[in-house]
Amino acid sequence: MSQAARRILIRLAMALAFGLVGARLALAGPPFITDDPEPVDLGHWEVYAFSAGAFDAHDGTGVGPSLEVNYGAAPNLQLHLIANLAYDLPQGAPRQFGLGDTELGFKYRFITPKESDWFPQVGVFPLLEVPTGAASHGLGAGQVQAFLPLWLQKDFGPWTTYGGGGYWINPGLGNRNYWYSGWLLQRQVTRKLALGGEVFHTTSAQVGRSGVTGFNLGGQYDFTEHYHLLFSAGRGGLLYAVDAARVNDPFTYYLAFQKTF
Repeated sequence: MSQAARRILIRLAMALAFGLVGARLALAGPPFITDDPEPVDLGHWEVYAFSAGAFDAHDGTGVGPSLEVNYGAAPNLQLHLIANLAYDLPQGAPRQFGLGDTELGFKYRFITPKESDWFPQVGVFPLLEVPTGAASHGLGAGQVQAFLPLWLQKDFGPWTTYGGGGYWINPGLGNRNYWYSGWLLQRQVTRKLALGGEVFHTTSAQVGRSGVTGFNLGGQYDFTEHYHLLFSAGRGGLLYAVDAARVNDPFTYYLAFQKTF
């Protein structure tokens, strides 16, 4: 089969996939929940100052100001850290603000196709949530949590699509282990601006609560080669919530200033 025919077939397959998942529309990781397999280049850094949260008609919960740091430690290997300040704004109770949970992880890309190849990049990005926040004040999970995902990505000119999912290990009273899956589509609209969106689903993470399907729309604006603004907003993103039990069908947001070097 010729390379041109392979490109046509993969485009048709991706279009069919979008149709099957409801036209799931994004960017690499932040400002979205769904991530990608592409690590930071060897010896380079990504540093984000950000805030993210979830609100319904009565309550709000989230993190910020928070710091995310990614470093290209080896070819195809990225080390990852998020240090959080967290907030919980329950209706009719004292508002809480303080140290949140800490996230550690690494991203490893084990399939790196050439640009002319039809198959996607593939990688893993296991995460560990360390309970450094005060769970008694709604500022943390109170338990070590882990996420074990597999991510895929393919580029088509100005378009990028990626997604996948994995399994959350979610111990604690009333909690359940659960699955996350999501897919995204992003377009480089201008030299400085990229826009996209995601659709995602989680199975039930707590006893007595059903799974969540949600979406985010957002993008990235590049002030310069090294300074970037990232933003998104949507519905249903309980992974943005520090105390997810407090919010129902929330409005969510993510806002970050990023430096790359």
